[in-house]
Amino acid sequence: MALGPVRYLLFAVTGLALFFLISRSAIPIPEQIGSKLNYGSSSSSSSSYSQSDAAAAYSSNKVIPAADRMNATFVTLARNSDLWEMVKSIRTVEDRFNRNYHYDWVFLNDKPFDDEFIKITSALVSGETHYGVIPKEHWSYPEWIDQEKAKKVRQEMGEKKIIYGDSESYRHMCRYESGFFFRHPLMLNFEYYWRVEPSIELYCDVPLDPFRFMKENNKKYSFTLSLYEYYDTIPTLWDTTQKFVGEHPEHIASDNSMGFLSDDGGKTYNKCHFWSNFEVGSLEWLRSKAYIDYFETLDHAGGFFYERWGDAPVHSIAAGLLLDKDQIHFFDEIGYYHVPFTHCPTEEKKRLDLRCSCNPSENFDWKGYSCKFD
Repeated sequence: MALGPVRYLLFAVTGLALFFLISRSAIPIPEQIGSKLNYGSSSSSSSSYSQSDAAAAYSSNKVIPAADRMNATFVTLARNSDLWEMVKSIRTVEDRFNRNYHYDWVFLNDKPFDDEFIKITSALVSGETHYGVIPKEHWSYPEWIDQEKAKKVRQEMGEKKIIYGDSESYRHMCRYESGFFFRHPLMLNFEYYWRVEPSIELYCDVPLDPFRFMKENNKKYSFTLSLYEYYDTIPTLWDTTQKFVGEHPEHIASDNSMGFLSDDGGKTYNKCHFWSNFEVGSLEWLRSKAYIDYFETLDHAGGFFYERWGDAPVHSIAAGLLLDKDQIHFFDEIGYYHVPFTHCPTEEKKRLDLRCSCNPSENFDWKGYSCKFD
């Protein structure tokens, strides 16, 4: 008789356990939770890489297989003295993006990098690092430049307090970024580049690969910020561009972005340009005959030294005229800062999903000095 209550208790416990197991397997998983559990899955049986795979891998700290990466690299023009500002940039790029992708990084300098720069940067970059010296002929005066005239221009612009107006090295840098970095031997084996400068910050996670996006959507040039150039640095740049257009009509894209560059159909330049300290682009396009012809027209005109032409308006005008409009892309989702301007994604949901740390009220897109590309 004493075993009766125990037996009933065992039956009850067993019954409850069976009910739990059956009911648990029958309860549907809510759609939102299910999508998280299957974030990397695909309805296709193909093993091809997808954007959802990238997002899942990023959230799980999974390294993307080398076979699924694009033929691309980060590229930085820096001096040894830029080391600690460069460390900040590398950390933000690695933390927000490259820790899961392990893309290579090319560092270029007009002088050899010292051991400390190489040791510290190579320890921080998850991919392979490459260090190159710029050939002297790419960081010096071409034979057709009157150096005394160039010196006088620098003195005059310095007296007028024009930004970098008195700087000789800045002019060499702008010329190099305009026409030579993509021809350095270390860059020749890559198809795409992402330019990174010292002291920048990425405000948002970048779970999806910008290089893959560029490749799969036939994009050749991309940006996050666009603004007006200082006219006093480029007074004859548009005149020289018009000369190029007249001499090389075969290079001008039929569906170009003249409307971004000019408010009067091309008669004058409105000074709008993409800020080139952030750009993801096609190296094959920069090495194309169309772009090289444009650069050589500018280079022989002397404006890099007789004025102070920047690489940003050069890249922008080239992209605006030589590419179809749909080959240029605005990366709204990449939150970015380079003193003194910020790009912060417009949509709140996007900022939250990408864990952005930027203040949307500081977004330069809506400031009066910003140019709109559409």
